[in-house]
Amino acid sequence: MMKINVFKLQFLATIFISFFAVAQNNRMDTSGNIGWYNFFGTIKFNDKWGLHTEYQWRRDNFITDWQQSLLRVGVNYQLNPRILFRVGYAWIETFPYGEIPINGLGRDFTEHRIFEMVQLSHKEGLVDFSHRFMLEQRFVGRYTSPEVTSEDDFPLLHRMRYMIRFQIPLKGGEIKDKTPYAALYDEIFIGFGKNVNANVFDQNRIGILLGYRFDKNLRLEAGYLNQTLQFGRQINSRNIFQNNHGFVINANVTIDVAKKKD
Repeated sequence: MMKINVFKLQFLATIFISFFAVAQNNRMDTSGNIGWYNFFGTIKFNDKWGLHTEYQWRRDNFITDWQQSLLRVGVNYQLNPRILFRVGYAWIETFPYGEIPINGLGRDFTEHRIFEMVQLSHKEGLVDFSHRFMLEQRFVGRYTSPEVTSEDDFPLLHRMRYMIRFQIPLKGGEIKDKTPYAALYDEIFIGFGKNVNANVFDQNRIGILLGYRFDKNLRLEAGYLNQTLQFGRQINSRNIFQNNHGFVINANVTIDVAKKKD
């Protein structure tokens, strides 16, 4: 029995090493330096309902060139302090940045996106946890031939996302007014559906942040961002991976309309 088990382990190890070697030989890696400057605004109408607004100014070469422009709006429903639902729309412009542009013709392209989200929050000791689950229906513009001057087709792509985030106060036992804190998050993106291309694994993002909560209506964060992105197309039968490193700055603002009326 021991000999059989050892043989099985050796066989599985050989298969794994061979698969890893092929995968490595089949990929083309590029890299870039990015800077993301983000505004997140929430307008609270009451304890349950609110409006989410967001704009992300994403730059290549840290700040000098365009990477993406992302505008997102949504309706919030706070089921209870731990569970938040959101549905909404996003408009994204992606530009021909980096060593290899995402678009095969080297052009910018537009994406219209519908999304559904649920966020679960809980606290364990000093650490605040949040888990964000998101589904996206993406209408990504493409050029059907080099002769056309604007996107003339918007196929539907499906994507799911999961982000886990940890926050811990750097002073005291909880994050409250006038409290600095540290945060760490990781988010993975998976494509699915009949129109998914070479990138079932779409991308992964890791952020390490330092933040400061001025009060319940204003928080600022800044830190390091890593983005690993797989293209939906291949070059010479090789998968293209983009590894971006840079920094991110977030401004989080809340406006409580109900309390102002009171």
